[in-house]
Amino acid sequence: MQFIQGDIGSKSIKAWVDKVSVEERALEQLKNTARMPFIYHHVAAMPDVHWGMGATVGSVVATRGAIIPAAVGVDIGCGMLDYRSNLNSSDLPNNLEG
Repeated sequence: MQFIQGDIGSKSIKAWVDKVSVEERALEQLKNTARMPFIYHHVAAMPDVHWGMGATVGSVVATRGAIIPAAVGVDIGCGMLDYRSNLNSSDLPNNLEG
């Protein structure tokens, strides 16, 4: 695992990329993501990391106080919606199989 530090004020990037080349534009994208104020602890880059339309494909972006449904590849979050309802988890059945 490698640690990549972005610019001042950004979180670190933990990258599992030993013996894997990372595209320069993917690295810049990882650094841009790490600068976001709601990133939790670090951004992770997996061995298949490469540039994507939203965030870097092959990255794991944990957040605090934010949800980014289309962070990776934009189309992966296609059809997702953030909606506040009046339901609580206790309103759901114990088994959602049906």
